[in-house]
Amino acid sequence: MIQVPKPYADAVARLRVPSGFLIVLVFAWLSRPSAASIWVGLPFSLLGLLLRGWAAGCLDKNRRLATGGPYAHTRNPLYLGTLLVAAGLAVAARSGWLASLFAAVFLLVYLPVIQLEEQHLRQLFPEYASYAARVRALWPQLTSGPADEWAPFRFRLYLQNQEYQAGGGYLIGLLYLIWRLPH
Repeated sequence: MIQVPKPYADAVARLRVPSGFLIVLVFAWLSRPSAASIWVGLPFSLLGLLLRGWAAGCLDKNRRLATGGPYAHTRNPLYLGTLLVAAGLAVAARSGWLASLFAAVFLLVYLPVIQLEEQHLRQLFPEYASYAARVRALWPQLTSGPADEWAPFRFRLYLQNQEYQAGGGYLIGLLYLIWRLPH
């Protein structure tokens, strides 16, 4: 992964949430869904939401390094899930412009944020370096690490990490697309 200057990464980390509101407005403006596009995009988004939910249920933030569950296959399952949700929404919205915007935001905002989080995890957990050496940053690998990296899904962590918000936001977006269908 290309190293991003820390001041840039810090700036985009602060802008990540406010820019999300702008993206919602652009999503509403550019969406031209059809029933077929919604059905094609839906599986991608649902897969992304399931991945995000699984990851959130295995993540005990800043207390224990997550290396099991989906973290045994990719260091960033939450961001990979976000990418899948965005891809599904872009397909469902039937908008190439929206897909381009999502891709640009991922490259210019999320990748630097991933790097900041990685720096934080390296400082917090000395074992992060060996974990990062054997598990890819984003693209999942089919094989996982040693058997001791098994991690059960814990609903308590899912709630603690407030992952239900992603599902709620997606549901609102999906209902909006259904509302926008031609009558």
